[in-house]
Amino acid sequence: MIIYNTLTKKKEEFHTIEPQKVRMYVCGPTVYDFFHIGNARSFIMADMIRRYLEFRNYEVKFVMNLTDVDDKIINRANENGISAKEHSETYIAEFFKDIDGLKIKRANSYPKATEYIGEMLELISNLEKKSVAYNVNGNVFFDVAKFQEYGKLSGKKIEDLEIGARVEANEEKRNPLDFALWKKAKIGEPEWESPWGNGRPGWHIECSAMSMKELGETIDIHAGGNDLIFPHHENEIAQSEASTGCKFANYWIHFGFLNIKDEKMSKSLGNFFTAREILKKYSAETIRLFLAQTHYASPLNFSTELLDANTKAAEKIKNLAIKLDEILAKNVFGNSTPNIKIGEYFTQFTNAVDDDFNFPKGIGIIFDFVKDVNRELQTEKLLPKEFYLTAKEFLFETAQNVLGIVDFSQLTKENPEITRNSKENDLIKLLINLRLEAKLNKNYALSDKIRIELANLGIFLQDTKDGTTFTIK
Repeated sequence: MIIYNTLTKKKEEFHTIEPQKVRMYVCGPTVYDFFHIGNARSFIMADMIRRYLEFRNYEVKFVMNLTDVDDKIINRANENGISAKEHSETYIAEFFKDIDGLKIKRANSYPKATEYIGEMLELISNLEKKSVAYNVNGNVFFDVAKFQEYGKLSGKKIEDLEIGARVEANEEKRNPLDFALWKKAKIGEPEWESPWGNGRPGWHIECSAMSMKELGETIDIHAGGNDLIFPHHENEIAQSEASTGCKFANYWIHFGFLNIKDEKMSKSLGNFFTAREILKKYSAETIRLFLAQTHYASPLNFSTELLDANTKAAEKIKNLAIKLDEILAKNVFGNSTPNIKIGEYFTQFTNAVDDDFNFPKGIGIIFDFVKDVNRELQTEKLLPKEFYLTAKEFLFETAQNVLGIVDFSQLTKENPEITRNSKENDLIKLLINLRLEAKLNKNYALSDKIRIELANLGIFLQDTKDGTTFTIK
């Protein structure tokens, strides 16, 4: 696998800290309002990357933070006459409703900033001990000049930033680029006790503390929108590496903007649609297909015309899945030789997406597959049962499990007669354990063979954080 790394500005072969394990942190929402469809692009792209890594037999620990203390939250809460906690909890609940609606797989952990204050205080204290942070009247700042590699992610130089920086005037700072680690308490704001007096954390320190607590001092992948490269991610690197002396993240992945008429979609500009509004008109599968047809790092223009086109495109995949189910239900098969080898499409799909998560190319292969299988079905030859099962397995693994652009649960029903057979269930569990043992021994060829052969029998495996489950269809 090859990933474009924002840190090095080039594509690099993907190597994990631990074999076949990925520690991935994604910057989540500031929960002051419903998130818009531009935010949804980052969440969905991160979801697809996580799903693809799992498809490639990685065990992924996926963490997305929830920023539940922030100026925007405080201002909205004060406007509504409620506490910041009450306001943020309301929109955390709404966030989960929307990501579920978008068929985004739940993260392993959603740390809330307010639950990690202790870790933040410890991190800030360590920076102060190392003389890279300073306290002025209860406000603690990071001294950018003390971190020699500042700017290595964004490519910005301190000298240039100092000349043209658009930063708020603050006479307490030694340098206008220095950023707040701890903010002195103000009337009407939530506050916590600290060695520097009551106050609250700065935004940047939150992610560093939560990432290191949940995933360790060095992680495999840190991801987020392009707008977070500077200053947020740059500051995360500075404060984390200054504290630990370790590399903060090995690979940085950034998602391109979703634009309206070539202008970034944002709440400040007022040119946005919430994800919830779009979900009222279009299915999650349509939205996901629309977003995945452009490379994750490239800008994408939003339009209802494109969503309409992707609705029709998603129907083509769904229709083939239904057709395959109908053929399998008839249980009439033959020995005619098909003109296509489905295993080749698995190879093409993997080769495409292995190159920096090239989902657009992977989707192109899925549509080639749909066209070629439909052509094969039109011949009305009686093909072996294995052909139809493997065709269904390809769509199940790629279109559903990786991309989420078709939902097999809406197309098929479990076979209760087979499911009730405990002896068959025990045999399946035995094979699942053998597959796990093969993976642990890095025998991925055998692991994949067990999964594919089970699928050929109509037994589909699903790897989850709690282990492997199966569905008989």
